[in-house]
This record gives sequence, structure tokens and C-alpha cells, in this order.
Amino acid sequence: MDSITFTLNNIDHVAQQIVEMLDGRRTVCLYGPMGAGKTTLIRALCAALGVGDVVTSPTFALVNEYRRPSGAPIFHFDFYRVDSPHEVFDMGYEEYFYGNHGGLCLVEWPEVVAELLPTDDMLRIALHVNADGSRTIELGE
Repeated sequence: MDSITFTLNNIDHVAQQIVEMLDGRRTVCLYGPMGAGKTTLIRALCAALGVGDVVTSPTFALVNEYRRPSGAPIFHFDFYRVDSPHEVFDMGYEEYFYGNHGGLCLVEWPEVVAELLPTDDMLRIALHVNADGSRTIELGE
């Protein structure tokens, strides 16, 4: 498992490194406590992927959609307020995670719906807040 320590000053560089590690993966799951920087890292990942839209957390909507310059979609999920995996059935999660849309799924709080997520093409990112305010991410399959 690779790990990277960074500050907000070099988050764009770290996001570019993560993009290079995607290697065809369609699902990126971000784990970490509230305030660890999951949304901030997703914002940087979207910028590295060429998204020009404003990237915000979809805490109440569950999913936001952004577009890459190629037109390929990026789906940003926040499952923090979901009490049960069954709550995401109505949103058509299968199409997002298993459909042929050519998109990328970026997931905050994936542990809430872990049994519904594909594991064959997933990149896991665990964020840790360090005492000095920097962040360490651990990357895994």
C-alpha cells in the first residue's frame, strides 16, 4: 500500500499522482473521518481531470455529476447521510457503478454501502489527519 503525505499547498500535485494511478479504474472510494479532506481531495481530482464545474459535496443530493472535457461523466457520491444501503436502490446505483457510461465514480463514505460497490476496479484512498495539519493518504486496491 502506497502512502503520500501532503498539505493543501501541494494537493494538486497529489491529485495528479492519483489520476495517474487510476489505470482504468472506474471507482475511487475515499475513507476518513469528518473533516479529513475527502471533498477537498475530490475537488482537486476533478480539477486534475479537467472539470471546469464548481465541485461541491452532494451531502443531501447523494450524487453530483460533472463532465470532463471529453464529455465523460464523473459522479461524486456522498453517502454520509444514508442510514442503510437499501436507501440507494431508488437512485439507480447499479447504472452508476455497473453501467456502460464510461464515467468515473468518486465516493465519500463508501463504508455505508460497501456491499453494493464493485471491487474489481476500485481504488481505495484512506485519509488521515496528522498533528501538524498535513494529511496522509494510503492507497490500496
